[in-house]
Amino acid sequence: MDPALPLRSLDYTVIYARQMTAMREFYEDKLRLSLHRELSPRWIEYRIGSAILALASSGGRFNDPAPPIGALSLQLAFRVAPHEVSLCAETLTFRGVKCLSGPTDQNFGHRTLFFRDPDGNVLEIYAEIDIPRATGADENL
Repeated sequence: MDPALPLRSLDYTVIYARQMTAMREFYEDKLRLSLHRELSPRWIEYRIGSAILALASSGGRFNDPAPPIGALSLQLAFRVAPHEVSLCAETLTFRGVKCLSGPTDQNFGHRTLFFRDPDGNVLEIYAEIDIPRATGADENL
């Protein structure tokens, strides 16, 4: 018998920052995330709802080579209410963040806004919306 793992939630996500100073500035000044705790200059945590988003410098527990700056390594999605997606786009633009696309109503039922952090990771702000479903699956998912 191969039982299912008893996973209940995703508690924290770690971004291995290639540019720690720029990344910290972005997440604190542009996204205005509140510092949860700083274990060292190499490990910084922010609380978002019940989850923790941590920035870590490479070379600690794992010493894998970092992908080049600007290479997509991960995507984070932050959920908001439908009317807040446009507000987020306006606020981020005012703070100097370049939006890649959005706000856009997607045919899979999300209103999305995409932008990047200083390391090139894709960040998304999205809301679930009611859109009549087209037949067939979205090939970009």
